[in-house]
Amino acid sequence: MDKKPDIEYPCQWGYKLIGTDKAKLETCIFDVMAHRDYKCKVGNTSSKGKFISMNTSCEVSSQEERDALFKAFQDHCDVKMVI
Repeated sequence: MDKKPDIEYPCQWGYKLIGTDKAKLETCIFDVMAHRDYKCKVGNTSSKGKFISMNTSCEVSSQEERDALFKAFQDHCDVKMVI
C-alpha cells in the first residue's frame, strides 16, 4: 500500500541538483529561487569530477508550490537530475 507522507505546510523543503558545472547550477538556483529566501550549499563531486551536486532549500506553502519548483529545476538545461 503506497501511502503518501503527511506533510504539513508551510515547511522547509530541499532539492538536490546534479549537473556538470557548479557556476551554472548556482545560476539556475538563483533564477528559480530569486523571489524567495533560500539556502544553498555545494554537495558532492563525482569520483571522476564530471558531475557536481548542489543542495538548496526554501519554505514552501503547498504541494503545488513544491512540485512547481521541482519542475522548474528539472526543466532547466543545466540540470541533469533533481532529487
